[in-house]
Amino acid sequence: MRLAAFLIGAYLLGSVSFGILIAAAHGIDLRKVGSGNIGSTNLSRALGRRWAYVCFILDLAKGLLPTLAAGLWLGENGTTRELIAQLAVGCAAILGHVFPIYLGFKGGKGVATSFGVALGLWPYYTICAAITLVVWVVFALIWRYVSLASLASAFAFPVVFVAAIAIIPGWRFADLWPLLIVGVVIPVMVFILHRDNIVRLLAGTESKIIQKNSGQK
Repeated sequence: MRLAAFLIGAYLLGSVSFGILIAAAHGIDLRKVGSGNIGSTNLSRALGRRWAYVCFILDLAKGLLPTLAAGLWLGENGTTRELIAQLAVGCAAILGHVFPIYLGFKGGKGVATSFGVALGLWPYYTICAAITLVVWVVFALIWRYVSLASLASAFAFPVVFVAAIAIIPGWRFADLWPLLIVGVVIPVMVFILHRDNIVRLLAGTESKIIQKNSGQK
């Protein structure tokens, strides 16, 4: 019952659209701006970088806080069963962001919330998330596409995780297989949700960082 409460709570928290709320506080319907996406990138087009950063941090927290809370409740033994339960809570938050009950199940792309979940699952995902964050920054600085940076970091995450299991003493596939499965499924979901961005990237029509009141994502 307590796990069910965590799952429901994580989903409902994940369903809160901070992008929509921030834009609404400024008299803007974010769904009618740019691409209509509810995330921080589209918010930057409506209100600029400062509010986009605020939205990103809040969306990240939606994944981080439930994952940390579940980890504290489950203890720190790191058994496979505990990892599965903690992962389930984190995934519930991600699903809340992507399919929010408050918005007719039409949400964002889940990158920031997924990153929050990864940071909260210490040490396995946290270390890999830090490395993939570097990948995101490098791609964003060089090519200046948020979508490309997100796709690159999503691709890098499972690769880094597999390498970490192979290299770090005490990390075994037999114990960490649930994390590996989720570490592949979530990036695949990110790619699927970015399919329109991929088409625009290939066509050379994707908007670069960060253009207010213009472009698409």
